[in-house]
Amino acid sequence: MSSPDPAQLSAQLRGVLEPVVTGAGLEIDAVEVRTAGRRHAVKLVVDLPDGATATGIDLDDIARLSRTAAAELDPHEHLIEGSYTLEVTSPGIDRPLTRPRHWKRNFLRLASIELAGGESLEARIGRADDDGVQVAVPGRKQPELRELAYADITRARVQVEFKAPPNAEAALLDPNHGATDRSAGTDGANEENR
Repeated sequence: MSSPDPAQLSAQLRGVLEPVVTGAGLEIDAVEVRTAGRRHAVKLVVDLPDGATATGIDLDDIARLSRTAAAELDPHEHLIEGSYTLEVTSPGIDRPLTRPRHWKRNFLRLASIELAGGESLEARIGRADDDGVQVAVPGRKQPELRELAYADITRARVQVEFKAPPNAEAALLDPNHGATDRSAGTDGANEENR
C-alpha cells in the first residue's frame, strides 16, 4: 500500500491530531507533509485560539504537545508508510497573513502587502474583521488610512521591526496607542523522530 499524496495525508493527519491539539487549549494552524522517498516530515503548526488573552505559546507547552501528538500518531502509523519525523511548532513572524485572526493578532505591526491589481505596499496593520483590514500607509507628511478587503490581498507578511511604530501611524490606527502592548509571541519548535 502506498501513502496518499501529501495534501490528502495532511488532511487525514489533521483529523487524527485535532482532538489532541484542542485538548491542549490550542488550534491547528497547519499540518504540512513533505516526502522524500519513504521518509516523511510532518510539521504540525499550532496557534492560540481566537479570543485567547496570551500573546504566545510557551515552549514547555510545545514540548508536551509534541509528546502527546507523537503518542496519538503511533496507532495511526498505517497512514504514513515508512519512517517519519514530527515537528510541532508555533507560527513564526514570517507566517503569511492568510486569515482574519492573523491580521488581528498583528495589530500595529508593519506588513508587506501585495494586492491583486499588482500594487505592493508596506503598511501598518490596524483593526481587522472577517472581511478586511484597515492599514496606515506611510506618507510624506501624514499616513493614509486605507481599507483593504482580504479578497484583494494576494500575499502579506509581517515585517521585522526593532523600534516602536511612528506615533502618527499608531495614532491613526489606535487613539490609545500609548497603552498598547506590542510584545511578540514565542516561536518555539520541538521535533520527535519516529
